[in-house]
Formats: sequence, structure tokens, C-alpha cells
Amino acid sequence: MTMRERLSALWRTLAWSWDPRGEREAGEAIVRNLWLHWFPAKVARVSASWSYSAWLGAIAAILFLILNVTGLLLMFFYVPSTEKAYGSMKDLDYAVTLGWLLRNQHRWAAHGMVAVAFLHMARVFFTGAYRGPRALNWLVGLALLLTTLLCSFTGYLLPWDQLALWAVTVGTNIAREAPLAGEFIRYVLLGGTQIGQNALLRFYVLHVFFIPLAIWALFAYHMWRVRKDGGLAAIEPLRLNRQMQPKQMPATKSYSLWGLARGTSAAVRSSTELEESDQVFASPSVTRRLVLVVLVVLNVTILISVFFNAPLEEAANPALTPNPAKAPWYFLWLQELVASTTIPIGSIRISGGLIGGIIVPGVLLAAAALWPWLDRSSPAAEGVWFARERRWQNATFATVLVLIVALIMIGIFVRGPYWRLYWPGTPWPPTPRTL
Repeated sequence: MTMRERLSALWRTLAWSWDPRGEREAGEAIVRNLWLHWFPAKVARVSASWSYSAWLGAIAAILFLILNVTGLLLMFFYVPSTEKAYGSMKDLDYAVTLGWLLRNQHRWAAHGMVAVAFLHMARVFFTGAYRGPRALNWLVGLALLLTTLLCSFTGYLLPWDQLALWAVTVGTNIAREAPLAGEFIRYVLLGGTQIGQNALLRFYVLHVFFIPLAIWALFAYHMWRVRKDGGLAAIEPLRLNRQMQPKQMPATKSYSLWGLARGTSAAVRSSTELEESDQVFASPSVTRRLVLVVLVVLNVTILISVFFNAPLEEAANPALTPNPAKAPWYFLWLQELVASTTIPIGSIRISGGLIGGIIVPGVLLAAAALWPWLDRSSPAAEGVWFARERRWQNATFATVLVLIVALIMIGIFVRGPYWRLYWPGTPWPPTPRTL
């Protein structure tokens, strides 16, 4: 055997599960591959389509993998110390070969993962794919969204610049408004009453170990539940295209109460059975799309990192407060609510931190967690985008999403000094911070 033939055989051994030559290989490709075995051997054709799921769950998982790889490399250069953390960032930008690209890709992938996880949750809601046996996995998805937010928030402090210090200050002050346990939660997060070395070290350990470990565990269980609950093999997406028709048995056979009998009969198909024409082998149909998604996400994050630098302001200074001090963008809607929801009741004032920072998001989270059991719409609405039977539910959910996005946009583009509103392009008045 020539060297070329040996290399070809080696490549075939490594890549056969991604490019099977026949139906038998396609069936074995999933169950015999460590990385692909969570897929069923065959999937519903429409379930794997771009228009049904937009592959948002896969994109979020790929971004998390990018974060793991880039984060591991950043750990070789970053020093979790208030004296050296900011210098580590400067070294990455100016002294480490391609360090700027590494830091940028990590930062933008983190922001992208938060946004995509949020969109994935919205997709699941709008298609009604959270009811019945999937209700538990919906709760796991909510937990993944919360841990994603917490992971991004803990990483926000690590550059130890003014943006990081005061964004975390605002965020932890919102957490302090929690009834009874607010001060304790803030103290545990910061390791004291001020943001200093203890806070930086705790955020670093949470960010690089405990929270990623929790995300990996939740992700593994989430994927297991996807497979267990039907996942890509589920029948619901087929309702997008056609009404399922009874499947006729061969004319020489029929089923009776006592078993197989002679004659003809129309047998009713199972509600979970798919026509052969509705199914495709997961390998290569799904695996090729997965490779394409990986390449697209990887290249997009690299391109964004090349043309847009991750923000890095001057070194953190607890004695110099920026005006305005803003939370991370994904918490800006909470900051807007905190600033706008103080309610006077006689001589008592209920703080905006309690209403906007704790009560409102708590109610929204509780409603999202309970909704699979509150939803009484027809099962026929499952798997269908914006089903008529769920129009009021979808309208309510969409209204909440639009309001959250609008509050975030106001916080980013309109809020100025002293938390006043300034139209984009309007010059800000001089403040003690800018004089």
C-alpha cells in the first residue's frame, strides 16, 4: 500500500462519520461517534431546517466553546491582582503576539453568547416547544440563561478598568436590594463591603471555574433531555408543512384485536411515527450543517475582533466616579427600572431597587418558569411559529421582549450625566467627571 493510500485510509477512518457512503454507515455514524451520539440516527427533515430553529442553540454552544478555548489561553497572561490586572490587559494589547485578537474574540463571544441564548429562549417560546415532556428542559434552559448572564457579569470585572469597576458596582448595588438576603449576597460576591482584591479574586474564580463547570453540567443535561424528549426527531415541526395522514398497511394484512388477520384494513399510524420521506440521516445532513455553523460563528467572531476592539478605559479608580455609571448592557434594563420605579406611599418610599431590580425581574422569571403549566393552548400549536392558538401569549411575550430591548437601547444611547435623557448627538454638559 502506498503512502497516499495509507493517508487516504487514515482520513477515511477519522472522517467516515461525517461523510458516510451508505445508509448502514449513516446509521452507525451517530451511535459509534463520541461527539455525535446525542443526535438520533434519523431526524425530522423540517426540525433540522434553518427556518425552524435558526440553529441558535448550536450557535450558543459554539460561542461557549470559543470562550473556553480563548479563556484558557488568556489565563496564561492574566494576573488576578488589583495591581497587575490592568497591566495584563495592556500587555495583551501591545506586548503579546495576537493578544489583542485573543482578548477581543473572548469579549465579543461573551456578549454574543448572552444575546444568542436570549434569542434561543425566544425561539422556543414562539414555537411553543416548551410544553409537555419538554417543560423540564425549559427550566434547564432558563438556568443556562441565568448562568450565562452570571458568567459574563463576573468576567466584566477582570480587566480592572473604570468601565469594569463601576459596571460591577452598579450591578452589585442592584443585587443588594433583594429583601432580607441582599446585603449578604453582595458581601459574598465582593468578599467585603467594597470592590477590591477580594472581589476581583472571587469573580475570577467564579468566572474561570465554578460557573463554566455549572454551564457544562447544565448543557450536558440539556442535550440529554433534548434527545430523551424527542428533539430533532420530534413530529411537531411537520405541522408546519402538512397535516399527518393515516398510513395504509399492505393490502394482504390487517390488524385485529387478536393480532394479525387476513384481509385488508386501514391501520392508523402512531402519532410519533414519521414517513420515510420526512426523515433524513443525521449524518451527513445535520453534521454538515453543524460544521458550517461552526465555521461561520468562528469566522464572524474573528472578523468582529479584527475590526472592533473590546473596550478598555483607564485603570480602575474607586475614588473617581464616572458620570454616568452604567451596568453591563444586558443589565441596563434593570438599571432603567431601578431609576424609574420609586413609589412614594405616604411617608414611606418603596425604592426603585426593590421594585425594578428585584420584584419585576423576579415576577418575569417566575412567570417564565411556570408558563409550561399555565399554557392551555391546543397541542396542535406546538412546533409552529406564531400559532394562532397562542397569539395572545406570543403577543404578551413579544411585548415584554420589546420593552426590555427598548430599555437597553435607552440606557446605551440616550442616558447621560446624572442619568438624564439626551438625544443621540446632543452634547453633554460639563460635569466634575469631565472638567
